[in-house]
Amino acid sequence: MERIASGVEAQASSMESRAPASAEPSPSLLRRSARAVLKSIGWKTVLVPLPGPQGIVVVYPHTSNWDFIIGVLYKIGVSLRVRWVGKHTLFRWPLRRLFVRLGGVPIRRNQRSGFVEAVLAEFARGEPMWLAVTPEGTRSRTSSWKSGFYRIALAADLPVGLGYIDYSTRTIGIDTYIKLTGDVAADFDRIRAFYKDKRGRRPENEGDIRLQP
Repeated sequence: MERIASGVEAQASSMESRAPASAEPSPSLLRRSARAVLKSIGWKTVLVPLPGPQGIVVVYPHTSNWDFIIGVLYKIGVSLRVRWVGKHTLFRWPLRRLFVRLGGVPIRRNQRSGFVEAVLAEFARGEPMWLAVTPEGTRSRTSSWKSGFYRIALAADLPVGLGYIDYSTRTIGIDTYIKLTGDVAADFDRIRAFYKDKRGRRPENEGDIRLQP
């Protein structure tokens, strides 16, 4: 994944590490601790194993800063081997090294040129890699999802995991994987049907589930 950051230097900071997607030290201790924290605040975790060595995970809805904290605890707690895309301002000192070690990929969202191409080039290398994205791209309400994940998954023929942080049931997980067909209307009908009962911390900020024109 270093190549993604170097290939999109205009919008992504250098990734500092070529560690595996899940590079947490002392994973058994961290896993137990993360699960204990989630349980103590009433959250349940669900994970159907990743169906192959490569793919994309979309995470929806994303309406609160708490999503990031819960998501990182989940990643550690279930030992989920994914990288995740985050806005570059998250990766400031003193947290930058930690977030990169936990799989973070910093991007500058106002300079998107080249990101899709760089990610496709990394997938083409054939090494195991799953990449998690929040297709709304913001915690505020949006009228559509950004198209990057869709373009990447179609071009590289990747499965897409439907990740969720559902505050209505206090459940976070990935239990459904789909293959996109290229029929945008049909694909998004399936995605909308899956997420219809999932609620963010701030439901009024949930973005419309449709592809950016």
